[in-house]
Amino acid sequence: NCMLDEVKNNAAQKMQKSLEVLKNDLAKVRTGRAHVGLLDHVMVEYYGSMVAVNQVANVNLGDARTINVQPFEKTMIGKVEKAIRDSDLGLNPATSGDLIRVPMPMLTEERRRDMTKIVRSEAEGAKVSIRNVRRDANDALKKMLKDKEIPEDDERRAQDDIQKATDKAVAEVDKMLQVKEAELMAV
Repeated sequence: NCMLDEVKNNAAQKMQKSLEVLKNDLAKVRTGRAHVGLLDHVMVEYYGSMVAVNQVANVNLGDARTINVQPFEKTMIGKVEKAIRDSDLGLNPATSGDLIRVPMPMLTEERRRDMTKIVRSEAEGAKVSIRNVRRDANDALKKMLKDKEIPEDDERRAQDDIQKATDKAVAEVDKMLQVKEAELMAV
C-alpha cells in the first residue's frame, strides 16, 4: 500500500535527519583529540562575505593533537588565524610561514564533565525527536485505519516496522554517544 509506504519512508527520513543533526552537534563538541570537522563552523570574512574556513583553506590533521590549516591565499592567513582564535572553541592557533597550527588544549576534568553532560543531553534530545517521529507516524496509521483506508493487519505491521526503525535509530544514537564519550575520556 503506497500510503503506508509513504508514512514509513517519511518516518525513516525524519529519523535519519535527527541522527544527522546529532552527528553535526557532536562534531562541534571539542575533545582532547584533533579532528578536522571541529573548524567546520568557524566563519571568516572573504571578499565581503562570511564563509567557512574550509572554503578558503586546506584543513587537515598534523597529528592526533594538532589541526593544520593552510589558506589558499597568503592574504587570508591573518584573518583565518583570528577567526579560529575568536571562535568559541577556546583554541590558540599559531602561524609559521603560510601554515596555521591549531593545537588542541588538554581538557580539564571539569571541562570533560561539562562536555559529557552536553553530549548526553544532545543524545537525549535526538531520542526525543526520534520518538516524536514514531508517535506522529503511528497517529497517521491510526487515522488511516479509522478512515478504513487500510486493514488492521497492515496497520499493525506498519507499526511494527516503525518501532523497528525507532529502535535502530535509538541504538545509533547510543552508539554515537558512546564513541563521543570515549573521545572525551581519552587523554
